Amino acid sequence: MEQKGLKMEFFAKTDQGKMRKMNQDFLFATGDALGKFPNLFLLADGMGGHRAGDFASRYLVESLTTLLKQEEELPLVRSLEKAIQKMNLELLRLSQSNTHLQGMGSTLVTAFVEGNSIVFSNVGDSRAYLFQRNRLRQVTRDHSYVEEMIQRGKMIRGSEEYQKSKNMITRAVGAEKYLEVDFFEEEWEEGDLFFLCSDGLSNMVDQESMVQILKDDSSLEEKGEALITLANINGGKDNIALILVKPGKEQG
Repeated sequence: MEQKGLKMEFFAKTDQGKMRKMNQDFLFATGDALGKFPNLFLLADGMGGHRAGDFASRYLVESLTTLLKQEEELPLVRSLEKAIQKMNLELLRLSQSNTHLQGMGSTLVTAFVEGNSIVFSNVGDSRAYLFQRNRLRQVTRDHSYVEEMIQRGKMIRGSEEYQKSKNMITRAVGAEKYLEVDFFEEEWEEGDLFFLCSDGLSNMVDQESMVQILKDDSSLEEKGEALITLANINGGKDNIALILVKPGKEQG
């Protein structure tokens, strides 16, 4: 699908952080077409002992890009969901057949820009944010124990119980046979930014600090590096992954 007049500027990076012995975050980012997709951004945060989490995130992202290169006569959202569902069963099969991969899984957050819309999807607690008119909004909803408790009015955000339990996720790719993927669509305007991140960033950098960095008159790369640096300054307790995107229209 040709996207006349659309340009993509993006910054993508993972960082091991200060506390982890390996990086279990993995990402893919392209502003060019991939199969039917006009552009594509994928970010995964693996879980599991030994190297299982590292394997899960990498295998998920690399396999998804391979699947999505194949032309299918399906709408883009349906193609993406079908590919994610296929990878869910594949990761589950691998974890059940290999003791070294037992219990593995991965979060996933994705985005692509089509015309004036950004389509996001997520599984787990890796997030998508939209920065529009100097305001930052989390688009995706975390699939986590604490968010479920907050929705039921049984927990206060930021409380001691919240801090203790915030890493417990309720959905992951490869964890169970049935997987529900959430999709969101947002309209973008010239000058907007959006980003995908793992919880190694969102748990370490508060939203007010994110806004100050994104508002700053600096390049996209400088903004991205500043967000990752601040996550490490604030403790760097987990791996950090970030894809920061500025969609725009070609001039002339």
